[in-house]
Amino acid sequence: MSVLTRDEAQTRAGLLDVHRYSIELDLTTGEEIFESRTVIRFSARADGDTFVEVRPAELRSVTLDGQPLDPETLDGNRLPLKNLTAGEHELRVHAHMRYSRTGEGMHRFTDPTDGETYVYTQLFLDDVQRVFAAFDQPDLKAVFELSVKAPQDWTVLANSVTEHTGDGLWQAAPTPLISTYLVAVAAGPWHSVRTEHRGLPFGLHCRRSLAPYLDADADELLDVTRACFDRYHEKFDEAYPFDSYDQAFVPEFNAGAMENPGLVTFRDEFVYRSAVTDTERQTRAMVVAHEMAHMWFGDLVTLKWWDDIWLNESFAEYMGYQTLTESTRFTDTWTDFGVNRKSWGYDADQRPSTHPVAPEAVDDTASALLNFDGISYAKGASALRQLVAWLGEKDFLAGINTHFTRHRFGNATLADFIDSLADATERDVHAWADAWLRTTGVDTLTPHLAPGENGTCALTVDRTGSRPHRIAAGLYDRDLGDDGRHLVLRERLHLDLPQTGAHPIGKRPALLLLNDGDLSYAKVRFDPESFETVRKDLSGLPEPLTRAVVWNALRDAVRDGELAPAAYLETARAHLPLETDLAIVQGVLAFASTYITDRYLTPQERPAALATLSELCRDLIRRTEDGDNPGLRLIAVRHRIDVAAHPDAIAAWLADGTVPGGPELDPELRWRVLGRLAVLGATDEAAIAAELDRDPSATGLEGAARCRAALPDPEAKARAWEAMFGSDELSNYLFTATAQGFWQPEQADLVRAYVPRYYTDAVDVADRRGPAIAEAAGRWAFPAHAVDPENLRLGEECLRDAAPIPALRRKLADQLDDLARALRVQESTKF
Repeated sequence: MSVLTRDEAQTRAGLLDVHRYSIELDLTTGEEIFESRTVIRFSARADGDTFVEVRPAELRSVTLDGQPLDPETLDGNRLPLKNLTAGEHELRVHAHMRYSRTGEGMHRFTDPTDGETYVYTQLFLDDVQRVFAAFDQPDLKAVFELSVKAPQDWTVLANSVTEHTGDGLWQAAPTPLISTYLVAVAAGPWHSVRTEHRGLPFGLHCRRSLAPYLDADADELLDVTRACFDRYHEKFDEAYPFDSYDQAFVPEFNAGAMENPGLVTFRDEFVYRSAVTDTERQTRAMVVAHEMAHMWFGDLVTLKWWDDIWLNESFAEYMGYQTLTESTRFTDTWTDFGVNRKSWGYDADQRPSTHPVAPEAVDDTASALLNFDGISYAKGASALRQLVAWLGEKDFLAGINTHFTRHRFGNATLADFIDSLADATERDVHAWADAWLRTTGVDTLTPHLAPGENGTCALTVDRTGSRPHRIAAGLYDRDLGDDGRHLVLRERLHLDLPQTGAHPIGKRPALLLLNDGDLSYAKVRFDPESFETVRKDLSGLPEPLTRAVVWNALRDAVRDGELAPAAYLETARAHLPLETDLAIVQGVLAFASTYITDRYLTPQERPAALATLSELCRDLIRRTEDGDNPGLRLIAVRHRIDVAAHPDAIAAWLADGTVPGGPELDPELRWRVLGRLAVLGATDEAAIAAELDRDPSATGLEGAARCRAALPDPEAKARAWEAMFGSDELSNYLFTATAQGFWQPEQADLVRAYVPRYYTDAVDVADRRGPAIAEAAGRWAFPAHAVDPENLRLGEECLRDAAPIPALRRKLADQLDDLARALRVQESTKF
């Protein structure tokens, strides 16, 4: 398959205007193939040659202006269109297309619970050609008119309102001008909850087997949807530009969600079958808000080319968090962003694969796909939050609305957006964009307190990096009227960096915290006295967002080899039992268990670390025995299971079906316990099969695959490896579940021989199965537990000699950089 280059897209956009697609899909032709007929009406501005993209199982026929073209001229995914003359043209393409099992193109899924089948499209970034022929680039927008033939008991959803015209035929209303990657179809025997808001039909849709769970949360989902919809209409001058708003929760979805106009698709794990925390509900609500923001940022105004993906993702990320905070009960979203999302950006920005938020040029679609990462989402959103702090929200929104008005139903670039902002303010936003959007890396801010007269001191801030920052510096004193463990905010100083001189701050505070409020994107350090205060009194800080900034600083210090991993665990052991914010508890425990115990400590140190985390979780469980904080208790129970070094206690929970004092073990917790028992060698295939009989759902199949791969048995490992790398039968989700179970630190000796095999077999499976499986192989199947120089050498050799496809190459480069960092942390003497 040929990837589209930027130069090719620019040439084709200069030649063509695409007006309308008429697409007929027949989904009744069997389990492997569906039929696709496409009519494209376009015009050429001059005589010339071009091509259209299509990736068929079989190209049946092609006609251009009524004259047949030879299907044999198809070269990979490109069908040449030779000798076009200036003027109007009509291209007709009839093809048989193949259903996907990897979440790309037209994905087909049969629900093991009830045998019902569902299909849906995921056409981002260049997978539209798996479904119908198209001039597949974002700046060739067109009107799309779809008709779909489906089984009689199915409902067909699309970007616009659909109507059943009889005999399984569904017709979707013509769309406004949209890009090819935003076309969407979802078909199956959906369970639907429908309503209206502001004169538009709204709908929620899921598999029938999930109906009771969607019904239980429908009011919450619709309340969030309506609240965000109304708030966006207060912010934006342009009204919602489409004729309906459907949200479909679909199976085996690769992303969190996709912003198809009028038909947002979400991974259906967001239809909760088991207990979740309020922070998880907040995350789901944020995704709803994020995707809705895309209706303006991305759908109404679309990037011209993929070097400006930040115009989509950074804005939707920022607007999602901010609008959710303003319009719903979830008023503390920026704490969750700070402790759980922002670290994604920090980590990505310190790897060799880092890139600017807005790169100067992205050469082709394969390169573009790699940039949907923590930089384009979390760093970009952080940059926008800093921009709002610097510019003011009034001018920021004025610039956005100018941008919408100028480019509605069209395409725009970074330069276009900055020009719109510049028209709304006297500040030099072009210089701001160069400093923040065209650079890479994370600045580090370090405070220095110089003593003055009469016990006073003055603050200067060292900045490594080049960006300007508008931040708050929090000055905290101990509450002398209490037990000394509470910290009271004395003042927040507002600083513009770089400084022009020292800033007097009065008497030395117990704690000086840079970037208090988390309005900028930078690593922060502590002066020595403040660091001691953090270690002793962190839980005494009054605001969760302040504590999130501190925890992020400690996390960064561990990763940079400036704080011993054991010291981080000691701080968590001392302060997490007193923490009230669920996002912080979850984020700290996740970092401690995933990185500190499994990567940053040696195998000899790991048992003591697991014991510390186990004791911490027991403290949290005891603290929640009165039932006042079920979310905190659920987090503690989950992590107590994950770090269990001995099977007896959690095996008793599984046998009893409950944790003493609650909660009862729902399917998620049962599979979690069984997975840990499998790692510890305390269960077997018979128990896994019995649990699958109890929960024969899609999630149950994934749980069983994870458990079977985790069994400490050579034959189980061989079967799991063959399923992942020797066969192409696993869906994207079952591949991921198997990979998650395979590598376990407790089983390092058992799986040692598979480490060198990984690098050859991952390259092969990525070549065969494409980007989605390549990403899963690089993310989940990588032997991250093997923190040793030999694993690093093998990986570097693979990158040098094996030429993995771009999706796998990027994942391997990131994993190997993290592996090298873990080795440095283990070997560091800076304690």
